[in-house]
Amino acid sequence: MNRQASGRLAGKVVVITGGASGIGRAAALTFLGHGAQVVIGDLNGANIAATIALARASGHGDAIAALRADVSREPDVAALVDLAVHRFGGLDCMFNNAGIGGAFGPIGETTVEEWDFTFAVLVRGVFLGIKHAANRMKAQGRGGSIINTASVAGLAGGAGPHAYSAAKAAVVNLTRAVSAELAHARIRVNAICPGFIETPLATGPDHAKYERFVHDRQPWPDLGQPQDIANAALYLASDESSFMTGQIMTVDGGITALGPNAFGHDPQSRMLRKAGFNAGSTGEAGSLRDVPR
Repeated sequence: MNRQASGRLAGKVVVITGGASGIGRAAALTFLGHGAQVVIGDLNGANIAATIALARASGHGDAIAALRADVSREPDVAALVDLAVHRFGGLDCMFNNAGIGGAFGPIGETTVEEWDFTFAVLVRGVFLGIKHAANRMKAQGRGGSIINTASVAGLAGGAGPHAYSAAKAAVVNLTRAVSAELAHARIRVNAICPGFIETPLATGPDHAKYERFVHDRQPWPDLGQPQDIANAALYLASDESSFMTGQIMTVDGGITALGPNAFGHDPQSRMLRKAGFNAGSTGEAGSLRDVPR
C-alpha cells in the first residue's frame, strides 16, 4: 500500500461501482487526486479503458485497478472487494454507485423482466456492495465508510419513472437501516441523492432537449455536474465526516425545495407515450416501444 500519499484520502482504499463514467469516473479521479487507491467496477469495458487512461495521464496509474463487473451478480461484487484487498491491502470505503435508468413508461406497460432488472442493478447491487464491504471492514477492525448513490426520485413521487423511483427509495431506507446495524463497528453508511446530473445516463443523445428539461424544473441556473456529486462523496469518504452516518445528502440544485414534477401525471404526457428499458452507459442494449393509445 502507498501510505506516503498526501490528501484527504491519503492511504485509503476505495471501491467504486459504476466507476468508469459519469459520477463514478468523476469520483474515481477525484479520490485518486486526494491520495486514495481506487478499484473501479463497471460493465462497460471501453469506459473502463478510457478511465484508466485518464488516471494514468494524471499520474495515478499505479493507484487504480479495475474489473468488468455486473453488480447484480454476487461473485462480481465480491471480486471487486477481493481485488482491493489483494492489490492495495484492504478496504476503507465502498461507493455503491452503479446505476441504470431501468424500466420506464406506464405501469401497465412495464414487464416483469424490466422491473426485476431495474431492481437487480439499483437495489440488489447496493445490498451486495454493503454486504461484502461491511464483512471486510469488520474483519479489518478499523471501521470504514459506505456510500450509496440514491436519487431525489427516491425521496418523493414525480422525480423519476416508477420503477427507478421505487428502487431509489429502497436504497434510501436500506442506508438508514444498515447504518444503525453497523455503527458499533465504526462503519458509516450514508447516501447521496443527486438531482439532474449531466451524465450520459441522464442526457441521452439530445443534450439541448435535456438542458431545456432541467431548466424548466430546477431553480439553480447551472446544470449539475458529476463533479458536484464526487465532491459530496469525497466528504463522506474522508475522516471529516467521522460522526455522520445514516444520513441522506441531497445535491440537487434546489429541485426538492421546489417540489419535483419531472415526469408529469397527465396521461397524455410524452413521458407516458413510450415504454421500455434504459440501460444507461452499460453498453448493453435498451428497448423502446410505443404505448397503445
